Amino acid sequence: MKLCELLDVACVLPNMTSEDKDEAVAELVDVLVRAGRISDRQGVIDAVMQRESLQTTGIGSGVAVPHAKHGCVTKLTAALGISRNGVEFDSVDDKPVHVVFLILARLNDPGPHVQALAEIARLLQIPGFYRKLVSAKTAEELLAAIADEE
Repeated sequence: MKLCELLDVACVLPNMTSEDKDEAVAELVDVLVRAGRISDRQGVIDAVMQRESLQTTGIGSGVAVPHAKHGCVTKLTAALGISRNGVEFDSVDDKPVHVVFLILARLNDPGPHVQALAEIARLLQIPGFYRKLVSAKTAEELLAAIADEE
C-alpha cells in the first residue's frame, strides 16, 4: 500500500484554515467531495466524528490520522492537509496538529484501511519526513515528499 496511490493534487490541502478538530475533518471531507471521491458529506463527517468520540486520532508529534468507514466510499481514499497555525485536535500530547491524514474506507473491508494506517506510521518514523511535509508549500511538493519516501 502506497499513500501516493491514494492521493492526488485534488486531495491535498497545503494550507488548511481550520482551527479545531471538527473544522479540520469538515475541511478535508469537503476536499474529497469536490474531488468526486465521496458523495455523502454529512454522513462521512458523522462517521469520522463517531470514531473520534471513541478515542482521538491525534497521535502526537503534530500529526492526526482521522479515519472511518462509510457506505458511500467505493474504494479506499485519503486526503492530506497541512495547517501552518496548528489545529486543536485533542491530541494525545495536548499539542496542536499540523499534519492531518484523513483515511476513508469501504464498509466490511478492513485490510486496505489498516495497510494505509500502517504506511502512514512507517513514513512518520523516517527522520525528517514530518519536516518535509510541514515545509512543503504546494500540493505537488507534498506529493513529491511522500513519493520520495515510498
